[in-house]
Amino acid sequence: MSTSPSSSAQAAREALAVRLQHLRKDAGLSGKDLSARCGWHPAKTTRIQKADAPPSDTDIRAWCSACGADDQADDLIATARAVDSMYLEWRRLHKDGMRKVQQSWNTLHERTRVCRVYVSNVPPGFLQTPAFATALMEQITRFQGTPNDVTDAVAARIARSRFLYEGGHRYVVLLEESVLRYRTADPEAMRGQLRHLLAVMPLASVSLGIIPFTAQRTVWPLEAFYLHDDTVAVVETLTAEIKVTQPRELADYAKAFAGLTEMAVYGDAARDRITAAIDALG
Repeated sequence: MSTSPSSSAQAAREALAVRLQHLRKDAGLSGKDLSARCGWHPAKTTRIQKADAPPSDTDIRAWCSACGADDQADDLIATARAVDSMYLEWRRLHKDGMRKVQQSWNTLHERTRVCRVYVSNVPPGFLQTPAFATALMEQITRFQGTPNDVTDAVAARIARSRFLYEGGHRYVVLLEESVLRYRTADPEAMRGQLRHLLAVMPLASVSLGIIPFTAQRTVWPLEAFYLHDDTVAVVETLTAEIKVTQPRELADYAKAFAGLTEMAVYGDAARDRITAAIDALG
């Protein structure tokens, strides 16, 4: 697994490494002793203890067995898998196509009461039209070289929009004005996407703000992120999906969102910018 740019994932990985190191010390074993019992090179033990390499399920079971702590193996394996899920490369997530990932997002949104969203590249999936989502997902599939199941993936993504119309869900969305102007799809699809934004703005479940090009920045443009009920932030980078759960970092994302909110325009001012973007398409 690649080194995560998220300190949440790295902190969790380091905590797991410390637990394994304590098991070794409690068993009175040196690193060389444990390596010999596990049947691997001492350098591997060092890498695991420094959190430079994630241990596999087999590694953890061997480690616990060497330390006479077989009863702790299942818990440690569960912890390791949780750490692994914090940082997931898109190619790994999309190895069988994009549909399953879209369905898993729907599950998360179903549990979420308030979702705060900031995007600087494309509209969030639950506000996308089928034509725009198709164009975007085809680009992603080509770039990643993963299996093409775009038709099914789009259907799963569009299904997420039902939460806009069901009670108990609220979406607070901030878009950089650039999102309205990027030609991510052909003019017809872009025109339809922008008109759809105008159509959902009156919904009681939606608050849509646009951060103008000319806004005086108090928070610099950031990567797209989704804050789900202050329990998890999902951050999207070029190569990976990062799930942030550490309270200190969640507070930072909430603080950034508050600052971005103050820079945005709403209501008629937001509609004017969307309409201007439609007009610019000709």
